[in-house]
Amino acid sequence: MDNELNSLSYAQATSSSLSAHTLKRVANVLHQRSGIVLGDHKEDTIRRYLGAFAKDLDLDSIDAYLDYLQRHPDSTEWSRFVNVFTINHTAFFREQHHFKVLAEYLPTREKPIHMWSAAASTGEEAYSMAMVAYESMQQPQFGVRILASDIDTDAIKVAVKGVYRKERVDTLSIQRLRRFFQRGTGTNQGMVRVKDSLKQLLDFQVINLIDATQWPEKNTMDVIFCRNTLIYFDRTTQIKLLERFAKVLKPGGLLFVGHSENFSFMTSVLRLRGQTVYERPA
Repeated sequence: MDNELNSLSYAQATSSSLSAHTLKRVANVLHQRSGIVLGDHKEDTIRRYLGAFAKDLDLDSIDAYLDYLQRHPDSTEWSRFVNVFTINHTAFFREQHHFKVLAEYLPTREKPIHMWSAAASTGEEAYSMAMVAYESMQQPQFGVRILASDIDTDAIKVAVKGVYRKERVDTLSIQRLRRFFQRGTGTNQGMVRVKDSLKQLLDFQVINLIDATQWPEKNTMDVIFCRNTLIYFDRTTQIKLLERFAKVLKPGGLLFVGHSENFSFMTSVLRLRGQTVYERPA
């Protein structure tokens, strides 16, 4: 606790040095590394967290911290920097209509079937996709793989564990809870854990979407979920990512995006199939 207070005190002490130049520099470094466009009202976040990170490295300012990052492009410190600015708002079966479409679609595809949760956060979306696979297909453990990826290393660690507070699954049916989750006991009271039978469908990776070298190979995915994520990129990056998604999808493959995202006017390589669902033409 004392260390936390010291870090926060340091961050507050550096607030006077946080100039418009520094804010702009943070935004530029973040965009170059992750493609994320820094939103408004982030000044307090920058002061508090980046100031503390600088202190951890015995650096005297946020600008010195940015200098450090740029001198060490392969440093694990980059993960901590990017994680501060990622948004991990997710839930099991969020945007329910997408999973109804998925349940109807999967039985029409030939195995092997590959799906990708491209902004998996703490895993709820990818595990929801796996539940649909079990409920709509025969023996999905044979021939169905789900890649769950995110740029946020802390979020992926949570996803890999598959352990959640009980209130995170309160919206699920009793049938799904019994089939796919184990209830915590003792010191794990109030927690649930994803069963291994569900987890076995998933592979977890840290993937930076703007780094094409980290992407799956072309024509390998039947389904991609990338929801409420592209809105954090600029238009040029959005178009580039949509074109890459189309190349990764198999002919007839589906891309699911968020309820506030509409990209039909940006690209001709994907066509709108339904509400925020796009298809790569066969």
